[in-house]
Amino acid sequence: MSTVNGGISYWYANEGIPAPREPLPGDATADVCIVGGGYTGLWTAYYLKKAVPFLTITVLEGRFCGYGASGRNGGWLYNGIAGRDRYAKLHGHDAAVRLQQAMNDTVTEVISTAAAENIDADIHHGGVLEVARTPAQLARLRRFHATETAFGEKERTLHGARGTADRIRVTGAVGSTWTPHGARLHPVKLLKGLAAAVESLGVTIHESTPVTEIKPKHAVTPYGTVRAPYILRCTEGFTAGLKGQRRTWLPMNSSMIVTDPLPASTWETIGWDGRETLGDMAHAYMYAQRTADDRIALGGRGVPYRYGSRTDNDGRTQPATIEALRELLTRFFPTTAGIPIAHAWSGVLAVPRDWCATVTLDRSTGIGWAGGYVGSGVATTNLAARTLRDLIQQDSGQGGPTDLTTLPWVDHKVRKWEPEPFRWLGVQGMYAAYRTADRREASGRTTETDPLARAADRIAGRH
Repeated sequence: MSTVNGGISYWYANEGIPAPREPLPGDATADVCIVGGGYTGLWTAYYLKKAVPFLTITVLEGRFCGYGASGRNGGWLYNGIAGRDRYAKLHGHDAAVRLQQAMNDTVTEVISTAAAENIDADIHHGGVLEVARTPAQLARLRRFHATETAFGEKERTLHGARGTADRIRVTGAVGSTWTPHGARLHPVKLLKGLAAAVESLGVTIHESTPVTEIKPKHAVTPYGTVRAPYILRCTEGFTAGLKGQRRTWLPMNSSMIVTDPLPASTWETIGWDGRETLGDMAHAYMYAQRTADDRIALGGRGVPYRYGSRTDNDGRTQPATIEALRELLTRFFPTTAGIPIAHAWSGVLAVPRDWCATVTLDRSTGIGWAGGYVGSGVATTNLAARTLRDLIQQDSGQGGPTDLTTLPWVDHKVRKWEPEPFRWLGVQGMYAAYRTADRREASGRTTETDPLARAADRIAGRH
């Protein structure tokens, strides 16, 4: 059987493309207009409507809800947030600890809200296991574990080779760190359930309605303009397609494969009974889950960036990327070598110039936005949405400052990305350096992070 390439994602092939919702019929008004029908936009609509039921809320989506990263991700609901260490430098350790605690709580919030709304998203609260397979990775893992513990993760545990194998038998794993603040889920089942919950509350969703420009109190589409006191940009990796936003966030590509269901005999060799989400400490890192129907879904970086901030065509990825991910899968789990790859796809995630996720409401214009999750959006979107809710309630006089509105990522400012060709050259060079550093570290001759990776981190603005 040949591998299906594209078609949005395996998650949509498995769950089905939803029936299309009507596009915007013409000019309209609302109290809040949300641009983007992914997790950020839908969670924001959900929490706003629950808090203030009389609000009229309109969601505008260019294709269909979950067409972007929300329908293509690895199904990692976990407590990572892009930029926390930088926020610690800018605002102090205690502020960053509050941000981390909010992310820890967000994992539980998503799980409990899905249960309350009867959303069956194949959620399994098994935590997150991140493994090291080289001496240099092990040294990084130990530093990472110590840092996470210092930011309040008292439940996190550190394991050697034997303890790692007791959870998942990754070939060559010499250590791991595990946190309970994570869960596996089916991204599209969560997305569809959330969209249905939002509509049941009375929120209007228009699909096949691309927004071309956001202006104060105006969201402009080919079919008409929605006017609202608050316009919220929730477009993540597709932000560059909006007028004036091409250099705001860089649309970074990530690709995935999913196997056919593995037989029981293969699972006996792998373990993975706890169904933890799985990652590693490589510079060009991987992420994986054991799905509810006993497949392995695994992702990593393919071609990292397309010139001019272009986005992909319905999830197709390069054949070389599929083979690289297949090879990575068999390095981790050699007994999967004969298992067919059922589906491969790609998607884009948003990367700010300083790699920090942000939430902002500009009170002078009523324009708000959230994003730049750098691949950690399944949970972060929920925290961002609740924060946007509180910011709007505060601005409209319906509430005051809250614990969320005072988190350090609120109103964070960052410079734009460089113009082309410097943007393309920089990203290509950065990931070439990371891949070379991973190869050098795989030799096992050093316990130190390769200098090329350190240089790439500095150039990228990650540290």
